[in-house]
Amino acid sequence: MIIKRLPLRHRIKESIIERIVAGDLRPGDRLVEMKIAAEFGTSQAPVREALRELEAIGFLATTPHRGTFVRDFWQQGLREFYLVRGALEEAATRAAMPMAAADLDRLEVELKAMQAAALREDRDAAATHSATFHAIIMQAAKNELLYSVWKSLCIETRTTVTLLAAGDNMIELADSHRELIDTIRSGDVEAACRAARGHQDVFEHLPALEAAAAPSG
Repeated sequence: MIIKRLPLRHRIKESIIERIVAGDLRPGDRLVEMKIAAEFGTSQAPVREALRELEAIGFLATTPHRGTFVRDFWQQGLREFYLVRGALEEAATRAAMPMAAADLDRLEVELKAMQAAALREDRDAAATHSATFHAIIMQAAKNELLYSVWKSLCIETRTTVTLLAAGDNMIELADSHRELIDTIRSGDVEAACRAARGHQDVFEHLPALEAAAAPSG
């Protein structure tokens, strides 16, 4: 098996996410490009790209003449994301029913790949296969606007955040996709829609995310 080496900007981005999730970087902390570049032994270009991507999903904020800071992301940004994503995926599931057998087969393939990645603790592969899994459902809805809005949420990066927050629960989260396949395959539209919405509720209420969202002091 060929193991792909992640681009440097991706590794920098994931390292920063991990520190925010762990609480090593707190809201208001400043991130200095030159310092991060020295840590990774690189130029400032990939660091700048990583910071830009994290700003796009609400982790960071850049203020002219002051620099880039960690936002108070957990309480609002992530919860809003799951609320919106749940609504979009519920709508797509409804539109996609009944789903073609070929698409159901593709979902099975991605679920197996996700479970294998979780077993070997390959967070990046698990995030990729999870994003692909959900993209199959979104595309099956045959609604380009719906799919475009969904893609704009930076699904794979935010899935990486979820898996970091999940800690030892990666296998459980991968297995949670089984209910989605089973309810879609059953042909019960309302059950499938409830599963699509409920799937995001599970992610929203991971203990690490709720702890991070709780007021301090």
